[in-house]
Amino acid sequence: MNRTDDRWFPVPLICGQAVVWPGVPMARGTVPPASALLVAALVAAVVAAALALRRARPVATLLVVAAACALGAGPLPAGAMAVLGTAGVALALFTVATEGDAFTAVLCVVALAAWQLMHGISLHGLSDRDGLDLVLTVLLYATVCGTGLLVRRTRRTRRAAEQLLKRAESERHRLPAFERRRMERELHDVSAHHLTAVVVTAGAALGLRDRRPELAGEALEFAVETGRDVTRALSAVRAPAPSRGSAPAPEERLLDLIAGFRRLHQRVDCEITPLPDGAVADAAYGIVREALTNVARYAPGAHTSVLCRYGDTRTDVVVTSTPPKAGAVAHGAGLGGGRGQGFLRSRAREAGGRVHSGPTAEGGWEVRAVLPGRTATKVEPSAPGSYRVAQVVAAAGLVLQPLLPVLVVRDGETSNGTTVSAGVLFALLAAGQAMALLWLRRAPRSAYGTLLGLALLWPVAMAEGDYSGPVLLPPALSLLATCAALAVGPPPTATARQGRGAVPSDGSAAKEAPQGRGSGRPTRARGHVTTVLLMVPVHAGAATAAVLDRGTAAPVWMVIAGTTVGAALTCTAAHLTGRRRTRRREADHRAHEERLAAWTEEAVRDAWTERRRIADGLETTVLARTADMVTEAEAGRLDATATRAREALAAMRSLLDTVRDGETGPGLRPQPTLQALDLLAHQLRSTGSDIEIQLSDRVPERLPTAIDLAAYRAAETVLAAGGEEPTVLALDVAEDTLTLTATGVPRAAADPVVRERLATRLAAVGGTLTTGPRGTVRLRLPLAVAPDDEADDEGRHR
Repeated sequence: MNRTDDRWFPVPLICGQAVVWPGVPMARGTVPPASALLVAALVAAVVAAALALRRARPVATLLVVAAACALGAGPLPAGAMAVLGTAGVALALFTVATEGDAFTAVLCVVALAAWQLMHGISLHGLSDRDGLDLVLTVLLYATVCGTGLLVRRTRRTRRAAEQLLKRAESERHRLPAFERRRMERELHDVSAHHLTAVVVTAGAALGLRDRRPELAGEALEFAVETGRDVTRALSAVRAPAPSRGSAPAPEERLLDLIAGFRRLHQRVDCEITPLPDGAVADAAYGIVREALTNVARYAPGAHTSVLCRYGDTRTDVVVTSTPPKAGAVAHGAGLGGGRGQGFLRSRAREAGGRVHSGPTAEGGWEVRAVLPGRTATKVEPSAPGSYRVAQVVAAAGLVLQPLLPVLVVRDGETSNGTTVSAGVLFALLAAGQAMALLWLRRAPRSAYGTLLGLALLWPVAMAEGDYSGPVLLPPALSLLATCAALAVGPPPTATARQGRGAVPSDGSAAKEAPQGRGSGRPTRARGHVTTVLLMVPVHAGAATAAVLDRGTAAPVWMVIAGTTVGAALTCTAAHLTGRRRTRRREADHRAHEERLAAWTEEAVRDAWTERRRIADGLETTVLARTADMVTEAEAGRLDATATRAREALAAMRSLLDTVRDGETGPGLRPQPTLQALDLLAHQLRSTGSDIEIQLSDRVPERLPTAIDLAAYRAAETVLAAGGEEPTVLALDVAEDTLTLTATGVPRAAADPVVRERLATRLAAVGGTLTTGPRGTVRLRLPLAVAPDDEADDEGRHR
């Protein structure tokens, strides 16, 4: 994500400061002394230089800007550092929040607020002043820090979405080739073992027919059994099981690879964590294989360690070998083609990582690759406890440092009164509102209740602290916190529980869609509206009480009407801002999900086209020849059996050549059915989803076309709506009804858009949709379809 060059941002700040001072005094005819202008220029230069480098050293920039403004405010008149001391410090604090971690940002806010308090005490002592300037400063810092943290989280979310889409696009182009290689490998296994064994056995029996006639019967029996095994094996090639057990896991492939090198008398130790299917696993396998091959070629007998660790942010692949033994002869030193390093880099680059190889300090060789991890976004490593302690100690030292307050100290009247100032009460109320905002997402109801309760205490604090400033300013600050909650926080409703309750037992798909449409977004809107209706009278009452306690010449009804209208307009504006932000976020998320679903659908359809193309060749050539071979063997004709076996083997080799060409003819691509669930699961797993598909033995191999297509589309929609938790999709048939039960899909159970999409797909075949607790969705499709509809659907499928 490209970022705008904002190093010129200090320029408007300096211009604004020049307008405030010395611009305004000079316009009034008062020319500041040259020494004051020199100090102001030096401070502005230091602040501008520090802010220009704020992204490289955000915390140091904040310290330099705050110290420069504080030192400059001493000899200069009031207002000389107003812009740089507020906007400059706020910009530096915003950079700390966006570029650093949350702990550092919050610590900087607390340190600045504490320093501001110490600065005020050094200037005025514990006076009876209202202290509202301190509260405003703290609120400014807290607002800037919260905005920076929100921007940082938004950037991380957007970056994670972009990385996930990039990974999905890469997998979209990889899945058809992966399916083609899988079928080529399995077809080769069938031709290399089964059919070749039949040809060899039949040929040997024919050659020894006169001397050992019993071999003919054994060869015929072997041909029948092998032919049936070939038929079963090719059926599995055409429609592999969608469960994880249908293919070896990536870590098992790596362990088998290491076991093979150990059989070559190579000493290999390994530490391998489970890997998901996809480009990362393939790249890790290729890098380990290339590294071990080079060790076997150039350092036979060397001790080798293999590390493959799959983590949250990265996957580390490290292959380290010791120097070869003295006197060891490298017989394979001249077999390399010089392309190994290029292959290593290309594999890592295709998976989105990097690789480095070179000699070790002990004289061995190391290959180290860093590949993408479990999450697409970069997760910041947690800082050690000693570092956090050092941060707190440094902040405390800066806050209690008496040097800066002493340099800018002025004589002021102090009071020895015992009355608590309004500033202290305002600071406590502001701290309570800040804590409520921090708990807004975890406990929205409690947070909103706390905000409303604290709003009623601001007039009490004004009266107890003898506040003499602007009467509407404290209630406005209380209203500001409430509006911030409305603009950025969730409504005070348990939205996470909606949509997970079970629908009535007769809830068909046609009835479920309208109910889901009206139960998600409108409920959240009602929650915000109810909150606004509660907040308007509370804040209006607080403002009215403050005005009436101070005293006013306006009628009471006019005060009530004015405060009510002002609170209503402000809360409504905040409510509309929050709704607009929520809709924009939901639209971005929906667009991301649609692109991801479209690429998944395209990848599965391309891979399914490859499978159907190869399967058609199997049905018309190899399977037909194999069936003829079994027929001839059962009839006792050994010569014809050997001939049909050779024909089947030749057809298999011809089909393998076609598979290697990988050319798909023009025409419409077939629609995927339930037999493509393994492709769908493979594609979703490769993009980071934890998918498990359980297929019952009661599910027939051939289903009515309409049911087959609708069931696949429904399964595709449900699995695409899964979250971070593992998703399990179970398929079973009972009483002429196909049942799809998905667990771990909370969005499919709660999102009205997903529910409506499922309802539309099921309504065409008379299916039903029900939901249960904990994100469970159950789809039922009747297997009985009208013959006319079946014929029409078959034609569309073809």
